[in-house]
Amino acid sequence: MKTLRLALLGSLLFLAACKTVVLAPAGDVAAQQRDVLVISTLLMLLIIVPVIALVVVIAWKYRASNKDAEYDPEFHHSTRLELVIWSAPLLIIICLGALTWVGTHLLDPYRPLDRVAAGKPITEDYKPLQVEVVAMDWKWMFIYPEYGIATVNEFATPVDRPVEFSITATSVMNAFYIPAMAGMIYAMPSMETKLHGVLNRPGVYDGLSAHYSGHGFSHMKFKAHAVQPAEFDEWVAKVREEGTALDSTTYAEMEQPSEAVPVTYYNSVEPGLWHAIVNRCVDGTRMCVDEMMALDELGGFGAAGTMNVTELTTNVFTRGPTPFGNAPVTVDAFCTVLDSQRIYGNDEVIVAARDTSRLRGHGLDRSGLSLTPVITLLAAPQGAQAL
Repeated sequence: MKTLRLALLGSLLFLAACKTVVLAPAGDVAAQQRDVLVISTLLMLLIIVPVIALVVVIAWKYRASNKDAEYDPEFHHSTRLELVIWSAPLLIIICLGALTWVGTHLLDPYRPLDRVAAGKPITEDYKPLQVEVVAMDWKWMFIYPEYGIATVNEFATPVDRPVEFSITATSVMNAFYIPAMAGMIYAMPSMETKLHGVLNRPGVYDGLSAHYSGHGFSHMKFKAHAVQPAEFDEWVAKVREEGTALDSTTYAEMEQPSEAVPVTYYNSVEPGLWHAIVNRCVDGTRMCVDEMMALDELGGFGAAGTMNVTELTTNVFTRGPTPFGNAPVTVDAFCTVLDSQRIYGNDEVIVAARDTSRLRGHGLDRSGLSLTPVITLLAAPQGAQAL
């Protein structure tokens, strides 16, 4: 028995290196999340602990060697026992549901903060710190639009100043997490997620990726510095002094997969870079995602492909014309340009021009105010069938 006790005590040594940052956070949002976690655990223990205790008591009381145990083979129901068994869990579930409902809405990552800390409400004219976060392979980029600077693998914020994060990713889905500050939020390509948080105590805290993202995942970490306002101004001046310009070319180089990247400073940021990052058109060779979606919403150019679509005839699908008046079609098959030329030849047909003055994109003519491109398609001879 003594050996067993020593072994159990020895196993506790492995917990000595564990950090209790989740249970002892430095930010108000993380502290509220901690409270929800602790209260939920205690509520569940109100059922778990008595059940475990009753299992032990019943097993001991009705053991085979206990001849004094009361035995009633006719017992089949107890109203009081049924009330306890059903009412206690039901009340706890109601409490957990109410706690989860309130906590989920108050701690919504998209919801702006209404207080800096307990008893410190935010006034209407208070301006949060805007930070744009890019999850790369395998490092983090932070852009400060208010100050016109950017950093890699280092984040800083004044103490007691709320931070509004706008988060995206360059390739695979990732997860942005500063345990001492706020909860985890996903970072996804072509999307912009939001997170609001605050740090109330000066210090240096860990930031990390909480979602496996490939070979360099273990190096995808950064330090979050919570400093006094005057020290934050000094940090901004340091970034401007030691940094270089961040333009589309520099960004393209940093975007390439790399591991264990040292802290990097940029003293200026090219205008419109964040928009291009989110919409995946930094290199300028492709149409931005938001422009593509706007074009698709207007029905594209109103010229459906002639080789790989079939007109719909089922009433279920023909519920009206498309924005440009085309009959509804569905994809029938795919073929290459060479296949089309081999089957249909090189005949061309001119499709009526459409007014696309409201559209923008790298694939459109930018020379004039009225954009009316002429679309050329390979024409199928009469009687030919689509591939």
